[in-house]
Amino acid sequence: MQLLDLTLPSPEENLALDEALLTAAESGECPSEVLRIWEPFEPLVVIGRASKLHEEVNVETCQSRGIQVLRRASGGASVVTGRGCLMYAVVLSYELHPQLAALDVCHQFVMGRLQSSLAREVPEVNFQGTCDLTLDGRKFSGNSLRCKRTHLIYHGTLLYDFDLTLIPELLRTPPRMPDYRARRPHQSFVTNVPITREIIRQRLLEAWPTHGEMVDWPRELTAQLVAEKYTNPEWTSMR
Repeated sequence: MQLLDLTLPSPEENLALDEALLTAAESGECPSEVLRIWEPFEPLVVIGRASKLHEEVNVETCQSRGIQVLRRASGGASVVTGRGCLMYAVVLSYELHPQLAALDVCHQFVMGRLQSSLAREVPEVNFQGTCDLTLDGRKFSGNSLRCKRTHLIYHGTLLYDFDLTLIPELLRTPPRMPDYRARRPHQSFVTNVPITREIIRQRLLEAWPTHGEMVDWPRELTAQLVAEKYTNPEWTSMR
């Protein structure tokens, strides 16, 4: 597995790069497994591949605040990210991990590693729902995945110093909730994990050992996806 510690200048580029890494691994143009770490510069709302924009997002508030709303290529519900929220993505190979073809095993595999690594700092870190990491029953990490023929990408958020007031301001009550949430509103459901950015980064590297930096990342494919998809309003508002 190679490491790509890279935040690109725009939100569109950053979302496109995650998709490009999966596509490039699938085509054999890039290493079969990659760990990427990045962090947005500004607040950003990211909706899931099948999300209904106006059902999950306070669109008018985002527009009045000048906060972008973009759609990602993976599933799951909408999230708010920005400074104080470290983002990670792992591209994994079915050839190396054939058991990951079963989604429940896949969630356990990735979340279990992250939980075990972060619990070295905060032992109370728990894995709840389908793919959430929590502290005292409050979520600080939401995750999603996209599967293709030979590879998958599993990526998510890690709130450590984020302005949590943005979440109820920008997101509506989600249409689907895990049982453990018990229908709590955003403000009593989300939290920051008390671990510094650098320590979280170290724990990610321990959870996903890498061998060298990825220098030749898929620049052309990323730019193509930005032009054709991530800057296309029809992609974001398609549902």
